[in-house]
Amino acid sequence: MHSSATHTETAIVVGVNTPQQVIPIEETLAELEQLVLNSGAGSKKRFIQNLEHPQPKTYVGKGKLEEIKQYVVKNKIDLVIFDDELTPAQVRNIESELENTKILSRTHLILDIFANNAKTAQAKTQVELAQSIFMLPRLTGMWTHLSKQKGGIGMKGPGEKEIETDRRVLRDKISLLKSKLQDIEKIGQTQRKSRDGVFRCALVGYTNVGKSTVMNLLSRSDVLVENKLFATLDATVRKVVIPHPDNQGGMLPLLLSDTVGFIRKLPTLLIESFKSTLAEAMETDLLIHVVDISNPAFEQQMMSVKEILHEIGASNKPELIVFNKIDAFKESEDDDFFVGSTGLTLEQFEKSWIAKENSPAVFISAQNNVNIEKLRNTIAELLLEQKRANFR
Repeated sequence: MHSSATHTETAIVVGVNTPQQVIPIEETLAELEQLVLNSGAGSKKRFIQNLEHPQPKTYVGKGKLEEIKQYVVKNKIDLVIFDDELTPAQVRNIESELENTKILSRTHLILDIFANNAKTAQAKTQVELAQSIFMLPRLTGMWTHLSKQKGGIGMKGPGEKEIETDRRVLRDKISLLKSKLQDIEKIGQTQRKSRDGVFRCALVGYTNVGKSTVMNLLSRSDVLVENKLFATLDATVRKVVIPHPDNQGGMLPLLLSDTVGFIRKLPTLLIESFKSTLAEAMETDLLIHVVDISNPAFEQQMMSVKEILHEIGASNKPELIVFNKIDAFKESEDDDFFVGSTGLTLEQFEKSWIAKENSPAVFISAQNNVNIEKLRNTIAELLLEQKRANFR
């Protein structure tokens, strides 16, 4: 009997730990493994090498590459995924050592996940543009291994279709995609202008922090919620009505948009391609920055989000920090980084250094519907305060 089960690709992740590294290499590789899992593969092992900087020829040293090769051959690994961008020369050199094994970078993997998750014409166009820009300098040599492969992770989209194409054809395609996105953006601008006079808020945050759950709670809608990175790519806009703090019994209408989640080392070309989607964040009255406080790296995640907001020109917008998942908060066992103890009360959170350093802030559990009324009231107060300031 032949098994009808499809083969799950196996992968290893590889990273270089340099003195310039701000975030611990174990954390970035753990995130890379989560990306691998979301792409449908299984991550089997991490390989880390301490270097002053990645090796120009093979990213890691010869000895480490030989160690990787032995493991790949022995365990029949399908994918070797590097935590940083690889040059075409590095890819060729690594491929010559690891024959019949797909070599991907973090950027390539993220692009593949975006391609799989893109549902609307806009998202598909944005991803295809990012893939084409990514491919342009890599036409010579980098994609030769794709002709030997069929299907699997890293193979979706322009990759296999454009192997024989030349740069001129690809540049023409990029121009067409940019033109198509401009047309889509004009429609988006018209739609946003029609909303003038209505308060607008945009949910932003690291990927998988619970933005869509918050959106569903505030708008009482049914946006896709999945415990995976980049589950949603399209900006979803919903009408929300919250109690008016200055008008007993009155209501305050607003438009709430959910944006694509951010991540460390989010490729610049993706940020460029998704600027039309992220326009919701740029043209908002209030940014609602959702943070997963149960994640020990939540401060680094907040910094990554702020850096991307700066890149898209939205860093000067009024911002409310929403610390989500307080029910899953755990004190670090290694040190006293977190204030208090496991299972802090809402009052303890509100008196903590986290609240003082991130004002204005609200602490919630979206999954368990904890402190959502406080969130609604704070949003309303901040919007009306802004309106009053504009009239002074």
